[in-house]
Amino acid sequence: MGISDSLFIKACYGRNDGVIPLWIMRQAGRFLPEYRAVREKATFVEMCRSPELIAEVVRQPIARFGFDAAILFSDILTMLTPMGLPFEFPEGGPRVSNPIRTPEDVDRLVDVNAEKDLDFVLEGIREIKKILPDTPLIGFAGSPFTLACYMIEGMGSKSFDKPRRFLHEFPEAGDRLISFLADNVGRYLKAQIAAGAETVQLFDSWGGMLSREAYRRWSASPAQRIFETAKTEGVPRIFFVNNVTPYLDLVSDIDCEVVGVDFRADLAHCAASLPGKSVQGNLDPSVLFGTREQVVTQTKRILNSLDDHSRLIFNLGHGIQPQTPLQSVEAVVETVHSYRG
Repeated sequence: MGISDSLFIKACYGRNDGVIPLWIMRQAGRFLPEYRAVREKATFVEMCRSPELIAEVVRQPIARFGFDAAILFSDILTMLTPMGLPFEFPEGGPRVSNPIRTPEDVDRLVDVNAEKDLDFVLEGIREIKKILPDTPLIGFAGSPFTLACYMIEGMGSKSFDKPRRFLHEFPEAGDRLISFLADNVGRYLKAQIAAGAETVQLFDSWGGMLSREAYRRWSASPAQRIFETAKTEGVPRIFFVNNVTPYLDLVSDIDCEVVGVDFRADLAHCAASLPGKSVQGNLDPSVLFGTREQVVTQTKRILNSLDDHSRLIFNLGHGIQPQTPLQSVEAVVETVHSYRG
């Protein structure tokens, strides 16, 4: 069976009549003891720059849980350094050097040559495909607004007031920044596909804090440009929107095959509002800290809410949390895979 016949790829195109596929966001991460063993020997940035370590930590959750797709181990901020904004990951989250403060800062940004500047990511993809040839691999990048949040704020934030203010205070420079990022992200995803990624996902992690018109201008429109650039026969495109509900009509018009749904949303409502698209999600990651019975109940609640499972990829509605009990993940996998198996 080829990758195109896998449960995951068929579900992306709405033609899966078999077992419901699943994977979980941040599945290669700190909740796994084998990941922590690797992490003790290398920093996070060192891991992201080592093709061998990238492949190893991507392999781990597939080997342990039998997920139906793998996702590249990297970080959305990886693109920033070749743009001229190097970053670090000290305790407490990312710190970006020389954050954008003025319109002139936008004009100093440098286009990314993925094959040269991010060769370690592309080589990591090739290494993954050597050891997981039969598992669909998801490449990814951050959305322009999400990247802009870190580029302007200089660090993580709950509200990202600085970038939101910047876009309104300097709208022309804001448009140049978002356009620059859309072009670079589109080319980066295209390079990931050329290296071997069979699917790509765009993480719109912070667009959900924008007003509707701001979302249309600085998230939906650039996402459309990115997906047009990345469009490749047989390679589905996933758009994960954190807090998708207010923008469902805007997202529905975007040229992608799958919409990732956050845990706050009603999955059945989203599926009905996104005709022709598959949906991915959306179990609350915190549920995994409950009892096995609670995990199974909440997983089945989501499964039972949908009439059409041919377009479903089960996932969490956000990234899995550190210290998540492994037995809870096992319970989700067993429940989903046996639901109509």
